[in-house]
Amino acid sequence: MALKTTRGDRGAPTKGRGAPSNLEGRYESWAREAVDDGWAREEEEPRRLETVVTPETAKSIIARNQSPDIPFEQSINPYRGCEHGCVYCLAGETPILMGDGAVKPLAELRVGDEIYGTEKRGHYRYYLKTRVLAHWQTRKAAYRLRLADGTELIASADHRFLTERGWKFVAQRGGREQRPHLTLNNALMGFGAVSSPPRRFDNRDYRRGYLCGLIRGDGHLGVYRYRRAGRANGDRYRFRLAMTDVDALERAGRYLRDFGVGTDRFLFQPERPNRQRMEAIRTSARGSIEAIERLIEWPERYEGDWARGFVGGIFDAEGSFSSGIVRIANTDSTMIEATRASLGGSGFDTVLETTKAHAPRPVHYVRVRGGLREHLRFFRSFDPSIARKRDIADQAVKSRADLDVVAIERLDAEHDLFDITTGTGDFIANGVISHNCYARPSHAYLGLSPGLDFETRIFAKTNAAALLRKELAAPNYRCSSIALGANTDPYQPAERELRITRSILEVLAECDHPFTIVTKNALVERDIDLIAPMAAKDLARVYVSVTNLDAELARKLEPRASAPYRRLEAIKRLVAAGIPSGVLVAPVIPFITDRHMEEILERAREAGATEAGYILLRLPHEVAPLFKEWLAAHYPLKAEHVMSLVHQMRGGKDYDATFGVRQRGTGNFAELLGKRFALACARLGFNTDRRGGLDTTRFRPPRSGPQLTLF
Repeated sequence: MALKTTRGDRGAPTKGRGAPSNLEGRYESWAREAVDDGWAREEEEPRRLETVVTPETAKSIIARNQSPDIPFEQSINPYRGCEHGCVYCLAGETPILMGDGAVKPLAELRVGDEIYGTEKRGHYRYYLKTRVLAHWQTRKAAYRLRLADGTELIASADHRFLTERGWKFVAQRGGREQRPHLTLNNALMGFGAVSSPPRRFDNRDYRRGYLCGLIRGDGHLGVYRYRRAGRANGDRYRFRLAMTDVDALERAGRYLRDFGVGTDRFLFQPERPNRQRMEAIRTSARGSIEAIERLIEWPERYEGDWARGFVGGIFDAEGSFSSGIVRIANTDSTMIEATRASLGGSGFDTVLETTKAHAPRPVHYVRVRGGLREHLRFFRSFDPSIARKRDIADQAVKSRADLDVVAIERLDAEHDLFDITTGTGDFIANGVISHNCYARPSHAYLGLSPGLDFETRIFAKTNAAALLRKELAAPNYRCSSIALGANTDPYQPAERELRITRSILEVLAECDHPFTIVTKNALVERDIDLIAPMAAKDLARVYVSVTNLDAELARKLEPRASAPYRRLEAIKRLVAAGIPSGVLVAPVIPFITDRHMEEILERAREAGATEAGYILLRLPHEVAPLFKEWLAAHYPLKAEHVMSLVHQMRGGKDYDATFGVRQRGTGNFAELLGKRFALACARLGFNTDRRGGLDTTRFRPPRSGPQLTLF
């Protein structure tokens, strides 16, 4: 049994500490209770609860996992446990649904990439675009999941997928703790694996087909013949392609140049009320017109790459994707015939719909059947260029695919696994909804309490810098931003003497390796001399967490963190040194700290912060009883009301771990908080910088040195 901090009776706050007690961790088989042995005297002052920092020789330092609640890349946690006293993974080849409808292997994602996640609204879940906030790697035992439709995934036991019955882990953990895990015939949520063309088809045939579909669908091409005095003929040659979407216009111009046809680009129609801006390309050269006519001639058969290009072009010209329906419209029977034949050649099921069939020129619609999975296959098969037409945002999560789990197989060897953190807290992995899971509960894995032990039993990774140097020098290392403070604060009090975080920054600076820092301690100012030069090269950002502006409340809530005014001063000094900085209003505790939200944002903006985020109070595992004890000790008259509001935002429970709602909650009060935050950010000008991730191109491996040992 692990040696624990014994001080801390339930409900009795300890001066200078956040947790009132040392409740048992969920993996402990022992229970403890206070016993009066007759030696204690009521008049005696309780012995001060000291912090014990234990040097720890870590085996690896880039943990490559982290909380999904704050922006960071790979993560390094110099310390396990945090004296401040405040309160999973897939195979690299797993295809992730990107914001443009394409897919990219999980291992190749980068911070700032736009992907799809989901959001729960009422009783339904909807697809939503989000950003990758972090990306990390680890090595551990893995399982292979096989679904009835053939979809396969490789994931760790701790990874969770959304099923028809909520979030479930891949497998049960050994020991007493029971947790919801996948079983055979559980159905995963999503649309399932989407097949992709075996090769890239941006070749001459594809380009000819694309130009044929686009120009015949939306272009103007003609020769006007008439006599003019003094000339043999007065023929005029005209080609014009005008569009509101410049994506297709730019592709058309590029393809025409590849075939030797030059065009001029011009503003066809300025933006006006009820009219969109339109740009166009044109040419009046006889040779160019004749070349275009040859390029868009009909082939003998609608097949191969020409057919793929044709569908891509006609979709850009006359297609639409709205309300979950892919349609292509035209009045010309030949165009409709070519469209259906080209789609059929790639295995798509279509239906022809005609409105006003008796009109002189009725409009025909070719509709693609099969639901979202077939629609995504459509985009990957034909590669239309207009991004807005590939957007699946706000579509409800539903599918006809058979996503029942038919096999769960533990693999023999450990695997290199990857995971990401996103703005929605989830992502689409090989067509199913996936998420990873956060700091106090992690102490339970050590056989220690997530209560006072978390604050007083600190493990310091004293060999962090040496390990980091070794891992960055590995031949297979690929640079991606590293976050300091993903799980515990890198600038907690122990750092003042141990300087582990600073040693890590020195290695990162030597290598020009990008990093982010999340902290609630003004000690970060000490390292401005290292951070500022990195920020000047777009290699560093700092985020400071500010919970409230009440000094008395801060002493109760975060007794060993910097005072609120010092955190704001830290932002000001960081910004003055040229370091991009943000503020995190976290956690937002209803009826306790939420009243400070707007003022925190105002003060942080005045200090120079340009990014802002907020996180609703989260009470996973042992944190819930700890928080209730803290409320009873410090705010007994408010405790019942606070927990009532928490339950309103967490579906009647202390905590709802559902991704998409775990950060913000649900219900009227949660929506009000979200609106307040959004309005304040808009008014103050937060989150307007769209630079994306930090620069990874400058990275160079560290200088070689003597061989290090792991132990």
